[in-house]
Amino acid sequence: MTTTVDPALIEEYEKAGWWGRTTLADHVARHAAARPDAAAYVTTDTRLSWHDYDRASSALAGALAGLGLAPGDRVATLLPDGPTVHVSFIAAEKAGLTTVGVGARAGEREVRHILGRTGAKALVTHARHRGRETADLVHDLRAAGLPLDHHVVVPDYAAEPEAVPRADGVPVPVASDAAVEALVAARRLGPNDLFMINSTSGTTGLPKCVMHTQNRWFYFHLLAREAGELSAADVVMSVIPAPFGFGLWTSHFTPTILGVPAVVTERFDAGAALDLVERERVSVLCCVSTQFMMMLDEQERRKRDLSSLRCMFTGGEAVPYHRAAEFEDRTGARVLQFYGSNETGALSYTSMADDRERRLRTAGRIIPEMRVRLFDAAGADITGTGRRGRPGCRGPATCLGYLDDPEANGRLFTEDGWMLMADEVEIDDAGYLRVVGRLSDLIIRGGKNISAPAVEEEVGTHPAVAMAAAVPAPDPTFGERVCVYVTLRPGHTLTLEDLAEHLGARGTSKEWFPEHLVVVDSLPRSSGGKVAKARLREDIARRLSGEGTAPL
Repeated sequence: MTTTVDPALIEEYEKAGWWGRTTLADHVARHAAARPDAAAYVTTDTRLSWHDYDRASSALAGALAGLGLAPGDRVATLLPDGPTVHVSFIAAEKAGLTTVGVGARAGEREVRHILGRTGAKALVTHARHRGRETADLVHDLRAAGLPLDHHVVVPDYAAEPEAVPRADGVPVPVASDAAVEALVAARRLGPNDLFMINSTSGTTGLPKCVMHTQNRWFYFHLLAREAGELSAADVVMSVIPAPFGFGLWTSHFTPTILGVPAVVTERFDAGAALDLVERERVSVLCCVSTQFMMMLDEQERRKRDLSSLRCMFTGGEAVPYHRAAEFEDRTGARVLQFYGSNETGALSYTSMADDRERRLRTAGRIIPEMRVRLFDAAGADITGTGRRGRPGCRGPATCLGYLDDPEANGRLFTEDGWMLMADEVEIDDAGYLRVVGRLSDLIIRGGKNISAPAVEEEVGTHPAVAMAAAVPAPDPTFGERVCVYVTLRPGHTLTLEDLAEHLGARGTSKEWFPEHLVVVDSLPRSSGGKVAKARLREDIARRLSGEGTAPL
């Protein structure tokens, strides 16, 4: 295989110890040889050993290569979270194929877009997906003109590690171990090859396709290990969808490199997640903010023993201080986060060594090797001036950019190659970064920019509020007004008047006071687990226009 990574960068990053020459398949094989019966993945009902992980991924690699797919071809996965999706990722790596990771909750329109943009020649699924025969889905995708040459149906490898896949309706014979070993040796991907294309999980428009090497995530693992003081004694639980950046390092890379069990679930359920934490003695929990707040509420309903938890990595959206502090107080675990994106990797992080104020009030200390810079609205470099700005970076955690999308890449990179975040931040004298506004998540009321995450943080301090999401409500006079959707803690009610009284007592700026309040049972989420704010914006527009409401 070949790589588009600059050879000079590879040499620099290898010499610094940030990148290496091993792949995840190497780590899987190492653990399979050293302790074959130990658990690699754990679910509510099943366990996948390192031996079965290695063997199943090799068998599937042989099946994929046997379809006539050439090294470098793209194979898409549309699988629920669980051991099987990880088997498919390793199988593609062994077969020299690039995985196109499609989120399990993606709708058909999104699936068509991602497969069309990437040119995937095969699709790996179970026989059914979200209640539908996947053969019917593939028929519709082909009818829409997608170049899907093959449909590969795989078993649940945790339950049936020896079962054979079916390709285009026919069982695929399993090649001999020697034949598969020779195939893998000839075709396997290297750590700087394009191993995965996943999608952004943004809340507007069709997703962009992000290109990944393994080495960027190996480097991210080094950061995670240091931040959380991770070791081979840990048990990691990730409830983040596997194809996305946060899910990749928490369920696919870090547990595999450490050789520790990864506890995963097919779909997120707060109660089931807490039961698994208690049963498996999970020490490292990984989830977005919405999920840990749901777990807190569930813990109020029924207590579990969470004393095994040491730390929780969270993020993906604003981390509310009061709920995060509540999580620490109730579990004894420290709340940690990285600041970055699927594209940039990490620009800063908090660690076990940071005190609570820095852990929960900042996005952590900037990472020197990511060479973080700040830019003003005109694009001028204002690093070191003390002014707020838009952060950019260039370093070993960044992706390769967007696939075949010059327009999107033009927005992602500055003219001289700095990869940008869509936020406004400040960096203090100690090197700690704080997000003060999100350029893509603003409510503009009468010409005044109001940070939606800031509103959410304030609203979330009300004792009745479990979760909050702020969006702009269209207004003929001001252009937009502040609207907040909330879910409530058990047994509570809330009105706008209650909220205004609480915010006034806190000294919150009146510009941040919600002018519309919508109480819902649950907030809709995008494929990546974040709150799907596009649906909330559509909902409030319908409500205000008199068109009524639709299911969120």
